[in-house]
Amino acid sequence: MTIRNALRDHGQRYRPRMSCLRKVEKVLLEMQDPNTGVKSQPQRLVITTIPHAITGEDIVAWLADRFQIEAQEAKNFGSVLVALGYIYPLQDHKRLVIKADASLYRFQTPYFWPTQQWPVEDTDYAIYLAKRNIRKKGILELHEQEQYNRLHKWMNHKWDFIVMQAKEQYRAAKERKKPDRVVFDCQERAYWVVHRPPPGTVSAMDYGLDRRTDPNAVEVTDKALYKCKPFTIYHGRKHYFLPVRCVTDSELFSCRLVKYCATYSGHDPFLSKCLPSNPWLTDDTTYWSLNMPNVEIPSKMRVERWTFSFKELLSDPRGRDDFRLFLKKEFSGENLAFWEGCEDLKWGTAATMKEKAEQIYKTFLARGAPRWINIDGKTMEITVKGLKHPHRYVLDAAQTHIYMLMKKDSYGRYLKSPVFKDTMKKEQAAQPQPHRHPATGAGAEGQDGPEQGGSPSSS
Repeated sequence: MTIRNALRDHGQRYRPRMSCLRKVEKVLLEMQDPNTGVKSQPQRLVITTIPHAITGEDIVAWLADRFQIEAQEAKNFGSVLVALGYIYPLQDHKRLVIKADASLYRFQTPYFWPTQQWPVEDTDYAIYLAKRNIRKKGILELHEQEQYNRLHKWMNHKWDFIVMQAKEQYRAAKERKKPDRVVFDCQERAYWVVHRPPPGTVSAMDYGLDRRTDPNAVEVTDKALYKCKPFTIYHGRKHYFLPVRCVTDSELFSCRLVKYCATYSGHDPFLSKCLPSNPWLTDDTTYWSLNMPNVEIPSKMRVERWTFSFKELLSDPRGRDDFRLFLKKEFSGENLAFWEGCEDLKWGTAATMKEKAEQIYKTFLARGAPRWINIDGKTMEITVKGLKHPHRYVLDAAQTHIYMLMKKDSYGRYLKSPVFKDTMKKEQAAQPQPHRHPATGAGAEGQDGPEQGGSPSSS
């Protein structure tokens, strides 16, 4: 299932009662404890053995014993866990309730928990329905068929891309073992039943009208950012001093500067050693060889910089190649290709500016483009309007949208991907080595030997 993050806003996706959901997740972690939690074991479902399955009666019994409540109240609490998507049924997918019998359930993987705040996009739902349509050979449930037809009509301009993604995911699923295939199918179906419920079903994800402010915004509590100053209240002959929290721009800048210096201190040649040696002072050029733009095996410090920020990763040609390989495996390489095309347009020659802008539009933005990218309608409107009189920064809005999409979604998954882990295994750790100075012929570490105890004549 392809889940893409979008730009932050204060809409429905930030409405979940996060404190309540975190308490629910603590209970769920207790339920999954191998010693004191709900006992799970392989259970037979038709002709397939499902690993780590639990029964509804075991869930209700555990909740009643843990909270010392009646069975009916425990059953209601279990139904809330199912409605929120923390537990999913393996048999009756239409009713998100707990049955206190031998019905089989499983714990949902944390990737699909509501606290992850994944935006539920129509493109992902269309891929899911297209994949089910392929698997069921056109036989869908009534409400799913209606949604499938509606999305097909609305997304007709990119339906070939959706079908291609569905076929790739279906092909990859067929290569799994049957128990894993059944489990993943149930996980995905439970996710969409929670977030795209059938008509007439009350969704646990519906939180009413939007708020003007984000109720889940994390309040800044870092004491280093605040400075207490006395505030005097005059009442008659008495003075009352009250501490007031206030922060100035210079204090914020100082904190950010300290954080930046702490992060980059090991990578600054003025503050740390130039490993393996300084090529401007010695006859060794290994430092330049390790830091070539497209070196095959990057150094350890170079790979470490990629984790500092997404900007650091894109600014390094070797890191960008590694990220491109990851996106290719994710079937989203067009995002990085579009960003690079915009950079080429921005810093290229003026003579080819108009030609490059038209080529980028035909390749990535036009209807039916071979490498179509997904941007919102407002950004597309601004871009198309600007292309009537192209200039260097005509694609800035679309480029920023794709940049933030990769930064908030693809970059985080890249740092956890096998591609990045393989690069870390191959990275070279540069060690300091003594080298001879080209002018004096002395060792690099023996240059200040006379000042440390030896006489000039003895050297």
